[in-house]
Amino acid sequence: MFACLDVHYHQHSGTAACLLFPHISDPKPAETIVASLTSTAAYVPGEFYKRELPILLKVLSKAATPINVAIIDSYVDLADNKPGLGRYLYRALEEKTAVIGVAKSRFRQAAAVELLRGRSQSPLFVTAAGLPQTEAAGLIKQMHGPYRLPTLLKQVDSTCRRAAKSL
Repeated sequence: MFACLDVHYHQHSGTAACLLFPHISDPKPAETIVASLTSTAAYVPGEFYKRELPILLKVLSKAATPINVAIIDSYVDLADNKPGLGRYLYRALEEKTAVIGVAKSRFRQAAAVELLRGRSQSPLFVTAAGLPQTEAAGLIKQMHGPYRLPTLLKQVDSTCRRAAKSL
């Protein structure tokens, strides 16, 4: 099972969404899960994972089906092999669930695979833990949608934003 994850913050609370789908090219999720935290850590530069990781783990804990690959809007590793959110998530999941990071902008010297999708001339930057980065980029390339961002990555973003507004 694949999962796309995203988080949206509203003042001091956070809402995470998780879209589950069995095949990488699925256009719609098989299941949507939402979780909220009423209190989140403050944003600290260089320690983004401390804010995001608890709510990602909360939403993932609600999944009844084992997840093989988690896809997040972030980097797995940053410059000079410094762990990013994805690496912390991979470790928290006891290195049993592969994590793919899909970023829309370049982060310094992070070793990412640049991936062009659709007709876009702006690449996505793909990093991974638990599977080779080239394989991870191939999976993101196969995801549904004709545009730069795959359909389910767009949908998970809008899902958590809508859920956060309803709190």
